[in-house]
Amino acid sequence: MLDSHASLLKLFLPEIVIENFDIMGVIQDPETFHFQLEERNNTPEEWGGIKVQSKGFFPEIQVQDFPIRGHKVFYHIKRRRWIDTESKKVMYRDWTLVKKGTRMTGEFAAFLKQISQYSPE
Repeated sequence: MLDSHASLLKLFLPEIVIENFDIMGVIQDPETFHFQLEERNNTPEEWGGIKVQSKGFFPEIQVQDFPIRGHKVFYHIKRRRWIDTESKKVMYRDWTLVKKGTRMTGEFAAFLKQISQYSPE
């Protein structure tokens, strides 16, 4: 289902979401859209040559976005975590770095700021 609607979803979701997350599902009820997102297993460029291995996800967070066609919009986000294979340190993408230097609305920059406030522990 999602593959057949991917181009339509690109009209509603910010480009940075489309580039960095897989859309695992969309649930619609009469008043709400729920987008289930999983961060892709792409090592962040800012880590340079650090060798990491994906080790699943942190607990899901929920972020509300601006309404679409009168429906409330919620993103259910699963952020990926990696392990540095040498130091065994848990690593995760710093979304505040992603937003710097990108072209986006102030509202979406605030959305990324909200994601970054959920520091995985």
